[in-house]
Amino acid sequence: MSSDAARRRRGLQVLAVLSALIVIVFIVSMNTGYIRLTPLELLDTMLGKGTDKQELILFDFRLPRIVISVLIGAGLAVSGAVMQGVFRNDLADPGILGINAGAGLMVMLLVSFYPTTSAAPVYLLPLVAFAGAALTAALIYILAYKRHQGISPIRLLLTGVAVAAGMSAAMIVLTLRLDPDKYQFVATWLAGSIWGTNWKFVLSLLPWIVILLPFVFYKARVMNVLNLGEQTATGLGAAVNREQFRLLAAAVGLAAASVAVSGGIGFVGLIGPHLARRLVGPKHQLMLPASALLGSLLVITADTIGRWILQPSEIPTGIVVAVIGAPYFLYLLARTKA
Repeated sequence: MSSDAARRRRGLQVLAVLSALIVIVFIVSMNTGYIRLTPLELLDTMLGKGTDKQELILFDFRLPRIVISVLIGAGLAVSGAVMQGVFRNDLADPGILGINAGAGLMVMLLVSFYPTTSAAPVYLLPLVAFAGAALTAALIYILAYKRHQGISPIRLLLTGVAVAAGMSAAMIVLTLRLDPDKYQFVATWLAGSIWGTNWKFVLSLLPWIVILLPFVFYKARVMNVLNLGEQTATGLGAAVNREQFRLLAAAVGLAAASVAVSGGIGFVGLIGPHLARRLVGPKHQLMLPASALLGSLLVITADTIGRWILQPSEIPTGIVVAVIGAPYFLYLLARTKA
């Protein structure tokens, strides 16, 4: 067996193991909460034989949140993988670069115009978030770009951190004019708690994931070529600028749609791609699916831990992810050369 075939076989095995782990955590998460369901009760409820209370807990509260955790984990991780590949910056992440903050600010502005947070148009939230994320990405690119020098990894990182800080400050200022209900919503969003926990939010997020993830996977070979450098990629016949724009638009869309229903969860787009490269190698045909699965596994695990560790209270998912992600980010930053 050739080395490429062996690596592919190992990569497929890794994907199978990650998928199995997600299924296991998914089942555990369905039974995690203040009101516990025994495995038998869980099975009966899934088969339509549970009580009204059990069906309410499982189908109206837990399952939408678990499904959203899986979707946003995949979206944020693949978004980070694309940004790292296009910018050739190992520290690129939609949260660190301020993309999530830009999307969140637009969501906050939209919600502030409605009498209650539940009255805001659910299906419009991802579109508004995408507009905010796209404007933020353009601003970061303009500020980080230098003529004849391009964009250095550290300059891009520092610009993104500064823009993210400014966006977060604007959101905090916005809370000063909000009523208590909306203030609680903003505080929840900033902490990274998954706030869109019904099937409407799943349906608002699903089209973005279903369309953009396959598009990015389809562009895996293009990303392999882009990683060789602009001159080499151009010499191989790739339309570098056009492909970079398309991939970045897809990455921004994935991050924005995820943020619209999840709040400010960071580091998923940083951790997922890095672990994926270690497990399956740098080729994007396997690395992108592995990133998606690792992101889903990270978010669903963090959400389950957050709901379990301090019952009946819960720790926001974003905080649990940050406990893991912040040290890893500092480790990567220490290894990165300017």
